[in-house]
Amino acid sequence: MRGSRTLTLLSGIPLLALAQCPDYSGYSAQKHEPLSSGKYKLSYARPSEECRTFKSQGVEDIISRLESKIKDPDLYRLFSNSYPNTLDTAIKWKGYATNNSDEELTFVITGDINAMWLRDSANQMQSYLPLLNASTDPNSIASLYRGVINLQARYLLESPYCNSFQPPVESGIGAAPNPSASDDIVYPGYSDDFVFECKYELDSLAAFLEVSSNYYNATGDSAFFGKFQWVQAIEALLKVAEDMKRPTYGEDGAVLANPYTFSRFTRRSTETFSNDGAGNPTANGTGLIRSGFRPSDDSTIFQLFIPANMMFSAYLSSTSEILSKLGNTELAQRTADLSNSLRAAIEKHGVVEHPKFGKIYAFEVDGFGSATIMDDANIPSLLSTPFLGYPVDMQTYKNTRSLILSASNPYYMRGPAISAVGGPHTGPGLAWPMASIVRILTSDDDEEIVGELKQLLGSTAGLGLMHESVNSWDANWWSRQWFSWANGLFGQMILDLEDRKPHLLEVSFQ
Repeated sequence: MRGSRTLTLLSGIPLLALAQCPDYSGYSAQKHEPLSSGKYKLSYARPSEECRTFKSQGVEDIISRLESKIKDPDLYRLFSNSYPNTLDTAIKWKGYATNNSDEELTFVITGDINAMWLRDSANQMQSYLPLLNASTDPNSIASLYRGVINLQARYLLESPYCNSFQPPVESGIGAAPNPSASDDIVYPGYSDDFVFECKYELDSLAAFLEVSSNYYNATGDSAFFGKFQWVQAIEALLKVAEDMKRPTYGEDGAVLANPYTFSRFTRRSTETFSNDGAGNPTANGTGLIRSGFRPSDDSTIFQLFIPANMMFSAYLSSTSEILSKLGNTELAQRTADLSNSLRAAIEKHGVVEHPKFGKIYAFEVDGFGSATIMDDANIPSLLSTPFLGYPVDMQTYKNTRSLILSASNPYYMRGPAISAVGGPHTGPGLAWPMASIVRILTSDDDEEIVGELKQLLGSTAGLGLMHESVNSWDANWWSRQWFSWANGLFGQMILDLEDRKPHLLEVSFQ
């Protein structure tokens, strides 16, 4: 029933029935039979059919099709558990706007936190791009996409500096508490009933462009973008981007008003900003956009965060095409111009000379000459840049990749259980399977890919799902069992291998 708070259905599943299902946080942390028949004896991790939050026959058909193509039983079990994980567990609510019965809304949680991140939900949807086509069916992948885009537009119009949001009022789901943010001092202000956390991340804005571009490119449905609040959300997003080009000092040396400030009472330096919430100073004239936080939700050291600027530039370009189709030539030109200027700025200010690796992309710069040389596991990362569609200078990227996947990257975790990029969010010694997946997605080397697949198979502690992070020396020590984004990305990677390197799906890991 459209607009109903009590009778809304999820792909035909009554919400009351879902309420009787076991909490997936606990369910996924236990082993369930039948175990896979391979070396790792991986658990069956899908919820029972009546407890799945959204059903797609297309996804089930893909899982069935891959059974004959993936020869290793453990690899197949990991795929069949992971690929449907967002649909199985994370479509918390799907319905319609109260004030417009045609406006679809989809509330997607990232896993064990009952809130919707712009970045995570966009990437969770990306996993199902192979099934996305034009459809008016409310039980289609296209409908899920439209619902995510519409809800993200609502969020951006209300609080464009924020990254994570509460359930829409139409869902009837109560706001989730966030004790970590209860004493945050943030400008501009926001409502706790609407926002879960307000960390300004440039990549969150880019994520809205990403999910929009993915929908348009797959369906050709440009008319959808003119129906609700998408254009207004683009305008709000561009205003934030332009405002966050503002440096710390004016030409005369006067300190300029900061468009965004953030302070948190915390013992973790990555959870707040220096200089009373303004962060470290940023120079004038770079043409780059500041980002307060990284996609890990850790604060930047230097706010000119290069991977997010790369991602934003890449998806501004495709957004310009949508705007052109809508006849909004002025906004289309603005997005195209900003995309081009950001690329020029990245190549000018985001490239540094490393004494060992030569020209590389810096992780962060401040415009004064300082740079952070590292990479983080979360997307966007420097490692993921080609995957994001940014047109890298290939030699600079190769040099950067060599640094990232070596001891010269302070957050490249090495050990017998898994060696992969991690980050300060979980700390030294904890590698992120997501980074191993990205390494596969950006590699053409068969030996490298097989090595990463082997690591991923051995990193689940037998539970058969992607963790957030895993101790490089002990696969039984991990964080976040239920992390839908990483699971979907694993499935996406397997489908990519089916297209690019189908022979690798025939490898045995026994």
